[in-house]
Amino acid sequence: MNGATPPRVLVVGLDPHRVPGPWDPEPVADAIRAGLRTFAEHGIGVQTCLFGLDGGDDVRALVTDALRSHSWECVTVGGGLRHSDDQVELLELIVNLIRQYAPTAAIAFNSNPATTYEAAARWLR
Repeated sequence: MNGATPPRVLVVGLDPHRVPGPWDPEPVADAIRAGLRTFAEHGIGVQTCLFGLDGGDDVRALVTDALRSHSWECVTVGGGLRHSDDQVELLELIVNLIRQYAPTAAIAFNSNPATTYEAAARWLR
């Protein structure tokens, strides 16, 4: 990176502890933490914007605030939003907010939390 400011990546996705259902969110939460550590190992700044599906978040406001908080080189959208037909409208909202508030950022999609760095890195090279 030759002394330049390291790129910054915003990761937008679901908070596994706030997704309804009879399931154990810890493996996903652990994978998110591990995926974020990979950014640090590569000297890439990363921030998360995670929200629940329990109705307790104003998703539009949360994502807008996160997008406006920095200049982002890449915004990675989590697989939990893409892999569910029930979340199509939410995915559309997220993509359109990225286009509006971070128009110069690349948009990446991970397959799962472990591939978050790889998804962003495809666009940071």
